[in-house]
Amino acid sequence: MAGTEESKQLLHLVFGGELTHLAGTEFRDLSKVDVVGIYPNYAAAHAAWKGKAQQTVDNAHMRYFIVHLHRLLDPDAA
Repeated sequence: MAGTEESKQLLHLVFGGELTHLAGTEFRDLSKVDVVGIYPNYAAAHAAWKGKAQQTVDNAHMRYFIVHLHRLLDPDAA
């Protein structure tokens, strides 16, 4: 039987797009931001992020990010 910690849903958002500068986080065109999806845990989000990052490795300005939605939804919970 899975423990409480394993089954706890910790939502993560994976998204990305082409940045205006390599060192920044400003997107070149917001209408072209790729929302990959929302995932129930970090491991699933990381797998999705890694897949998209590898697909766009030839474009140095293309970046994907993982946002810890569970921290935004409940900032007092660790």
